[in-house]
Amino acid sequence: MRIRITVSFCAMLVLSLSWVRAQGPGGSQMPGPTGQSLKGAVIKGKAPVNREILRVRLPRPQEARLKNGLEVILLEDHRLPVFTMQMVIRSGGLADPPDHRGLAQFTAALLREGTKRRTSREIAEQLDTLGITFSATSGLSSLTSTVSISGLIENLEEALDLFADIIRHPTFPPEEVERYKTRTLAQLQLQRSLPQFLAQERFNRVLYGEHPAGWTVPPVESVRRLTSDALARFHATHYRPNNAFLAVVGDMTLRDLLPKIERFFGDWEPAEIPRVEIPSVAVQSSRKIHLIHRPQSPQTVIQLGVLGITRTDPDYFAVLLANHILGGGPTGRLFLNLREDKGYTYGAYSSFTSSKFRGVWGASAAVRTEVTEGAMREFLYELQRLRDERVSDEELENAKRALVGSFALSLERPQELLQNIITQKIYNLPADYWDTYPQKVFAITARDVQRVAQKYLDLTQLQIVAVGDAPRIREVLTKFGPIEVLDAEGRPLSALQ
Repeated sequence: MRIRITVSFCAMLVLSLSWVRAQGPGGSQMPGPTGQSLKGAVIKGKAPVNREILRVRLPRPQEARLKNGLEVILLEDHRLPVFTMQMVIRSGGLADPPDHRGLAQFTAALLREGTKRRTSREIAEQLDTLGITFSATSGLSSLTSTVSISGLIENLEEALDLFADIIRHPTFPPEEVERYKTRTLAQLQLQRSLPQFLAQERFNRVLYGEHPAGWTVPPVESVRRLTSDALARFHATHYRPNNAFLAVVGDMTLRDLLPKIERFFGDWEPAEIPRVEIPSVAVQSSRKIHLIHRPQSPQTVIQLGVLGITRTDPDYFAVLLANHILGGGPTGRLFLNLREDKGYTYGAYSSFTSSKFRGVWGASAAVRTEVTEGAMREFLYELQRLRDERVSDEELENAKRALVGSFALSLERPQELLQNIITQKIYNLPADYWDTYPQKVFAITARDVQRVAQKYLDLTQLQIVAVGDAPRIREVLTKFGPIEVLDAEGRPLSALQ
């Protein structure tokens, strides 16, 4: 594989990233630029400086298409005798019937539980014998469902035989469906005891409402009425070659691979696929605090944020930089302020998501109950500060180098190379998108960072979820906006209002 990278810069990046990765929430104080956070810890040392911009030209994937419509994309990688492949079905949770949310997720999860030729036990034994890793996933608001395998190139034929059998001929045995339902219902009950889960669930709900992204886990009633027939119908409708593409990275050529793909997938029947309309996202509401009462809770889990951008939004790279500076890691302002300076938490971070619909730009931390008010003030301070002040040149430069360094390291991992290709395919990104990724990051200015902060981090629309002991924290939270108190099921607790 030919990946041309400026070697000296990469060496610097590896050193830089090794710092970042070595420091988890429980790690020691991070080196970084002096004065990075006005309220942050005293920071010693400086990030390595190199004015060279990473130059990279990734190998172009080779593409082919079978007569049944299945697209095949291969990225040759001859460094090791291994392969990784993903069958990407262009139907995920967004294709779920509104009255049966989770069906795409259930279908992916139960693919390996038996086929026309193999029982679930035989599948497990063959995967183990061949040393193949296998996974199949989908999400409640995902665009796709994916089935993945990886292993040694010497086992490619046997792996493809098993892979094709699982994808094309699952039987969803009723007894396995019942076991899955029992297991899933128990997990859903267990999750409801976790404050982080309760915070995420309510947060998604208040931002997205009835949009599929508003669901964190499938509704209990969807799990209860799951049947083998429902899974078979979803599979027969969406798992079709003209609704899928196979992305492969590994030690092979397209000339070697195509006959094998033709053998195992060539007679897969295409069909008409129902069009999936992506629901519109709800209009952002005015600022509100949603307090979930968790009796005797020693901590308050705080999650706050607003609706953000789509994956192809022109502001993507500016938001990427702004988020990294705000709280993208242990050098972020939130971490330095709430953990290193104030000692309120083990870690405070921000993140943003994006898809073909608007994602979320938010932040979170679990803090001691007695410092809930202080933590809220510092969260709001850092959000407002990103809007009001331009970031320093040094802070911006270090954020750029951390992001580009992480990108450079990802090129060493075949699975991430494959994921880049899949992302490019799903969002119709330009052919040179990843080649020019470092240049796009380095083109962002301090003015851009402030502009997107002012555009998206509207504090009048901030949605705040807090999970904790309501009688101890309700009064302090009312200082930050109108409040509604709920129980763990999301039902109003009027007695505690």
